[in-house]
Amino acid sequence: MSTVTSRLWLAAVAAVALGTAPMAAPAQTRGGGGTVADVKVEGSQRIEPATVISYMALKPGDEYSDRAVDESVKSLFATGLFANVQIRRQGSSLVVTVEENPIINQIAFEGNDRFDDTKLTAEIEERPRQVYTRTKAQSDADRIQQLYRRSGRFAVAVEPKIIKLDQNRVNLVFEIREGDLAKIERINFVGNRAFSNGDLRDEILTKETEWWNILASNDTYDPDRLAVDQEMLRRFYLNRGYADFRVVSAVSELAPDGEGFFITFTVDEGERYKFGKIDVNSALPGVTPEELKTVIVTNEGDWYSSKSVEDTIQALTTYLGDRQYAFVDIQPSVQRNRDEQLIAITYEISEGPRVFVERIDISGNVRTADEVIRREFELAEGDPFNASRLKKSETNIRNLGFFSKVDIKPTPGTAPDQTVIQAAVSEQSTGELQLGVGYSTSDGPLGNVTVRERNLLGRGQDLRLSTSLSGVSSEIDLSFTEPYFMGRNLAAGFDLFRTTRDNQSFSSYNETNTGFALRMGYPLSENLRQTLRYRLNYRQVSDVSDDASRFIKEQEGNTLSSAVQQSLTYDRLDSRINPTDGYRITLSNEIAGLGGDVHYLKSQLSADWYYPVTDSMVLNIGGQLGHIIGLGEDVRINDRFFLGGNSFRGFQTGGLGPRDLGSDDKDALGGNNFALGSVELSFPLGLPSEFALQGHAFTDFGTLWGTDDNGPGVVDDAALRASAGVGVSWASPFGPIRLDYAYPFAKESYDKQEQIHISFGTRF
Repeated sequence: MSTVTSRLWLAAVAAVALGTAPMAAPAQTRGGGGTVADVKVEGSQRIEPATVISYMALKPGDEYSDRAVDESVKSLFATGLFANVQIRRQGSSLVVTVEENPIINQIAFEGNDRFDDTKLTAEIEERPRQVYTRTKAQSDADRIQQLYRRSGRFAVAVEPKIIKLDQNRVNLVFEIREGDLAKIERINFVGNRAFSNGDLRDEILTKETEWWNILASNDTYDPDRLAVDQEMLRRFYLNRGYADFRVVSAVSELAPDGEGFFITFTVDEGERYKFGKIDVNSALPGVTPEELKTVIVTNEGDWYSSKSVEDTIQALTTYLGDRQYAFVDIQPSVQRNRDEQLIAITYEISEGPRVFVERIDISGNVRTADEVIRREFELAEGDPFNASRLKKSETNIRNLGFFSKVDIKPTPGTAPDQTVIQAAVSEQSTGELQLGVGYSTSDGPLGNVTVRERNLLGRGQDLRLSTSLSGVSSEIDLSFTEPYFMGRNLAAGFDLFRTTRDNQSFSSYNETNTGFALRMGYPLSENLRQTLRYRLNYRQVSDVSDDASRFIKEQEGNTLSSAVQQSLTYDRLDSRINPTDGYRITLSNEIAGLGGDVHYLKSQLSADWYYPVTDSMVLNIGGQLGHIIGLGEDVRINDRFFLGGNSFRGFQTGGLGPRDLGSDDKDALGGNNFALGSVELSFPLGLPSEFALQGHAFTDFGTLWGTDDNGPGVVDDAALRASAGVGVSWASPFGPIRLDYAYPFAKESYDKQEQIHISFGTRF
């Protein structure tokens, strides 16, 4: 490039530079620049002007800029004190015009029935004498809305409104339209082949809304319950061999009106597996795999069940614990053969780390004494830690019925081989006032009033006063029980009672018993318990009709009975209230004659066995035997056995057994011996589980014989009686109701039948 050309090029570049330079200058003089001489505040009422200026980015003497003005406006709004802020320049002065937010005078709620004002006030942030802002009021309205939605009311609408008062004050009112509970309109399942929609609906907690479910609360939408439902579905399938099962999704859709939900579970069942080879590897000295295999509860070829695996681990832990191996670690090693749908399991058993209980900490018991909880622990401080015994301890505490929540967990102690057991409980009411009404074919109309305190003075003692009245009997009973008498696992107590019964319908006499009893019970082993009882009873046989049996007339009058009884109970039932598996055997013996006017020896043996035929069908087989013998005298009529009514369906109370056919009413005399058996199958009726209806098919069979009253007209034989029938029971919200129809197909001509038996009772 030539010298002339270079000079021309440089001149052109310089000209361009000089022409563009003025465009950047306004950055230094934006907004006019200059110094702010002073700041004037207009519109402030409660807030001092100096306070307003203190929040601003521009102060007197500062260089003016639009950026500083913007920051000042934002800063003033951020205080929450102002509803509106404007800043303008007036010469060298800055004028700030503010509109203060009002002060809240009162807060009120309208339209709230589901939650009271106290509950709603705790949910919001706004408070009286604080500054009102629209943002906070709307945020509080959203919180109230969420509270209602958590309770199942998704159609709720909450609108905050203000009522203006003088001196820039307002009353804040939350107008609430609660709406109806968002019910579950429909529960659908997608992808299920092995089980129907109805089967799966029965397994989850959430239920569809039905007209008969008026007292239920599980037919409203609850996202937490929905999460539990997914886990219940997973366990249901895993316990039936579907090891690959998973819940793909659980979608809840709100109806357009906001008053109902449609829930859809999409599942992937996968293939069904059986147990393959089952083996045990033991690293414990003196314990061979062969003996441990006898403890395993599953067999090769059975359908796979995760519960069976858990049961096996529990059985192995218990077995090894009995062998003094308190520290064992059992891990199931699973090998899945997808081609053959087999799951092989090897239980790897090794000696776990030795850990001891350093201490047991109990919290949450305000009323209940520590001792009441501590004595239910199967572990003591200093004992080797054992998970199964800890679980049993938690079950023991729950069974007390004193606590709504029991949470027991081990935490690290002060040393690696020490653990601290934390037991957190939440107390619940233990006082009861029970009122009962009902009807039974045997007793007619009946009523009951019971006052009870199950945790007297927080010491775990049980005090109960009960009175009942029916068409044929009345009873009043006061009882007290100390579950740990003298600090030992010994339940001791007493009873005071008075009962009257009208037996005119079958034996032409009335009976009254007044007395007291002393009792104590104690465990002989985990499942075996013995109970001892002493009873002193003043008895009256009265109101004997003129046409009654002469044998009853001979026993009219008063007697004093002094008797000692012992009973042994071996209980392996899975539940004492509603058993479905296991058995229970009870042997009792009673001797009367330690003083008093009555002398006899009475023995009874009873057994019940429950077997789950299917998940919803339970077979119950039961039997009873009884024998009483007079010691140097005849057995009195009110000490003998009577069958019928509840004890032998198809026959009236006292409707079978020895009878005086020579009396006008053919009075029942009772028997000294009886044998009774029963077989009953309980099954669902095919209706939704919400109905709580069950069907029953049963047969009762037995005999009653042997009386010390002999003479013309007395029949006494050991002929077998038997009946068969069906029944239906309803666990109604008002109490259990049962209707049985029984037909006696083996009977004697003089027996008194009762083919329909109704029982109904309630407590509230």
